[in-house]
Amino acid sequence: MNIFRKTLASLALAGLGLAMTQSAVAETKTVTTESGKHAPSLQELAKPTDVKIQSNNATFAEKYARQYNSWKDTDKSTEIVPAIEVDPRMIVLWGGYAFSKEYNKPRGHFYAVTDVRNILRTGAPMDANSGPQPMACWTCKGPDVPRLIAEWGEEGYFNGKWAKGGAEVVNSIGCADCHDTTSKDFAEGKPALRIARPHVLRALDAIGKDFSGLDRTDQRAAVCANCHVEYYFDKNVTNNVVFPWFNGVDVDSIEKYYDDIEFKDWVHSMSKAPMLKAQHPDYETWSLGIHGKNGVTCIDCHMPKVQGADGKVYTDHKIGNPFDAFENTCANCHDQSKEKLRAIVDSRKHDIKEVMLKLEDQLVRAHFEAKTAWDAGATEAEMKDALQAIRHAQWRWDFSAAGHGGHMHAPDVLLKVIASGLDRAADARAKLAVILVKHGVQTPVKVPDISTAENAWKVMGIDIEKERADKEKFLKEIVPQWNKEAIDKGLIFEAPPAK
Repeated sequence: MNIFRKTLASLALAGLGLAMTQSAVAETKTVTTESGKHAPSLQELAKPTDVKIQSNNATFAEKYARQYNSWKDTDKSTEIVPAIEVDPRMIVLWGGYAFSKEYNKPRGHFYAVTDVRNILRTGAPMDANSGPQPMACWTCKGPDVPRLIAEWGEEGYFNGKWAKGGAEVVNSIGCADCHDTTSKDFAEGKPALRIARPHVLRALDAIGKDFSGLDRTDQRAAVCANCHVEYYFDKNVTNNVVFPWFNGVDVDSIEKYYDDIEFKDWVHSMSKAPMLKAQHPDYETWSLGIHGKNGVTCIDCHMPKVQGADGKVYTDHKIGNPFDAFENTCANCHDQSKEKLRAIVDSRKHDIKEVMLKLEDQLVRAHFEAKTAWDAGATEAEMKDALQAIRHAQWRWDFSAAGHGGHMHAPDVLLKVIASGLDRAADARAKLAVILVKHGVQTPVKVPDISTAENAWKVMGIDIEKERADKEKFLKEIVPQWNKEAIDKGLIFEAPPAK
């Protein structure tokens, strides 16, 4: 049984999952890992099958009205918060990487396709073979992805540019991402929970969690690991998605794996450090924290059982903040009032954000100091250890910053990660100070004004107006073609929202 058929044989009980957007690509090598497993070769990728996946979310609107309508209510999460404009330090931290152009705070699953189309990071490809990102950037965006992997195989799906999938990946995160929607069990109203992405099954196997053998609690969490995870794209194969869990899921184990395979997401445009970009390691952080250790899953907090007006109980698919449904979520375990518990959570969030910003400040200075050292004539041999310390420090910052709700899932884990990041940032700056003195540079190194996004974009050499103009042209000329083709094929009944 190949891994894709194994996927479709895995059944259980209710859920959903999310998120992914910028290529995490690098030259890699095979190494020995704690699990004894490794990233798949081209020959090990799943082949095309005759399995059919119904990816059109709207086809389930009538039969499963409660679940569908609550899922559709994620469209009420309309606000787009430009995170790098709120905190322009990020523009410097991601210098040379597309995240420095645009990075927004997450919103509802309903907008997954819209947001990946609109974000500056995916560029403005005017044909299927152009643009900055690979096809893998669609991988978390909706149920058309497992449909395409079934039809094309993993190599056929992952190979090529992001724009190749424009008229194919048109349904946002929905039913077939987590349920076997063509199964007899699903037709009878049973959850038929499954994981339909072969790379996710491989990752779970690497940490001893064969999905088909997991209990109800672990399966309910595992479906969210479809998307809420750290990952990279393996350029040595076909830009296929790989989860770096071969040594474990904590920040140190993942870092060791990346270091051992000599992986880097990109080289920083100023410091020349070989950088790592964390994606959204929510499953990892949750599993290490108090909720994960006590079997409280994503579903318990974000998709509770609720009672409809007709008295029937169903799983609420309006994934959001647990405080919005407090009596059906937090109150099932906690006896504090909503106000008291919220105050505790807010306090933890404040404490984590405070030290996270301190780490950002240290990293910004380290990048500018490294650039100054290079400009003064520093050699690669002199800079190697300092750049590695920058890499490790920023990896820890990003692991903490890129996740969703870590202050609630595992605040103790995040504080420890950030503390170790501050330690490595201090190490980097100490090494750089020695190099700067050696090359006759007067310290402290002056950091330019990056207090606004406009200033930071200018410092980092980003022509943001051109990026926006190119994107607008793409949205006006190309996206309507994608929508028409998808509607003509019957993949969707109406186009995804424009904004």
